[in-house]
Amino acid sequence: MKLVTAVIKPFKLDDVREALSEIGIQGITVTEVKGFGRQKGHTELYRGAEYVVDFLPKIKLEVAVSSEQVDQVIEAITGAANTGKIGDGKIFVSTLEEIIRIRTGERGTDAI
Repeated sequence: MKLVTAVIKPFKLDDVREALSEIGIQGITVTEVKGFGRQKGHTELYRGAEYVVDFLPKIKLEVAVSSEQVDQVIEAITGAANTGKIGDGKIFVSTLEEIIRIRTGERGTDAI
C-alpha cells in the first residue's frame, strides 16, 4: 500500500480529481497549503505598492492506493496537473504500513 501525495496549482484541482475518478480512485484528501520551490515566490502590486509574496497558494492531495495502482495514479496526476510552467508541483510516494477503516475495522487494502 502506498500514499501518493501531490502538491499542485489550485486551479488544477478539478482536472486532477476528474482524472483520478476516471481510473477508479474513490477517495482523496485535499488541503489548502502555501509554499514555494524553485520559483521562490513572486512580487505583486497592491494599491501602488510592490510587495514580495514568499509563499504561494498550493493544493496538497493525499491518496492511499494499492501498490499496483501507483503508476496509474502518478500518470493521472501528472497528465492533469501539467501546465508546462514552473510551479506545476511535485508528487511524493511513500509506503503505508497499515490502513484501518474506523467504521468497520477493515484493515489493509480492504480499508482503502
